[in-house]
Amino acid sequence: MRTMTVKDFGKVAVLFGGRSAEREVSLNSGSRVLAALQRQGVDATAFDPSERKLDELAAFDRAFIALHGRYGEDGTIQGVLELMGIPYTGSGVMASALGMDKWRSKLLWQACGLPVPEYVLLDANSDFARVEAELGLPLFVKPACEGSSIGISKVKQAGGLGAAYAEAAKHDSLVIAERAILGGEYTTAILGDAALPIIKIEPRGEFYDYEAKYLRDDTAYRCPCGLSEDRERELRAQALEAFRVLGGRGWGRVDFLMEPAANGSGRAYFLEVNTSPGMTDHSLVPMAARAAGVGYDELVLRVLALAALG
Repeated sequence: MRTMTVKDFGKVAVLFGGRSAEREVSLNSGSRVLAALQRQGVDATAFDPSERKLDELAAFDRAFIALHGRYGEDGTIQGVLELMGIPYTGSGVMASALGMDKWRSKLLWQACGLPVPEYVLLDANSDFARVEAELGLPLFVKPACEGSSIGISKVKQAGGLGAAYAEAAKHDSLVIAERAILGGEYTTAILGDAALPIIKIEPRGEFYDYEAKYLRDDTAYRCPCGLSEDRERELRAQALEAFRVLGGRGWGRVDFLMEPAANGSGRAYFLEVNTSPGMTDHSLVPMAARAAGVGYDELVLRVLALAALG
């Protein structure tokens, strides 16, 4: 197969910004992606869907999606691009929608035998004391369809679930309470048909929240992650399966937690798939790619080359 050149990409729209709660992160990601493409001679142009009419996308040959959260990562913009016949980066409509929905992702993974943390769906009439007793403390409460840890709380004391629910419900009508798995947080980037080296995330605060992801400089990222080669190989294969079960394609990221155990032998529990990962200077996919010998500019070109329809 002939290797693609920058001319083969044609006129590229880099979609970033948008109107989700993750707009600021998207602006950071997209500006870096745009600069990387332009450095390499790609005819790339910034396109903020919150500031331009979507029918203007008809002037482009393909799209690099650097939108995060609602309307950009949930299948919405993917559907627009499908209708317009413009190949785009990342997963298709169905996989994007599923990846954004933590509850339905869990249902599919459970059906396929992939482990997920024990959880309960909450609403305003839930018996919060019963849920605390059922899941145990600490536990996490999160909106089902938000990213970047927006609206997530860690409940450490009895009686705290009600307030955590109220905070999450500001962001989504569907709220999940989830048993805490405290053996470490890990992530695996997906690029094409490969799962890249695993990164272990070690936040200095209570958990890997928005501040730890984007604002603090004391979050530690371990790559190599400290697992044995055999264990890492096994988990990378499981992460790729988790990605494919949802219909993921192109690139993405799979997050999982580990039970406390010696030598990384604890069970892994899958948390979520990110189908439009961050590309900031704090982002995990560029870190994993770098560990695999792929620099930022090359990574951006590889992702663009995987743009597709359907």
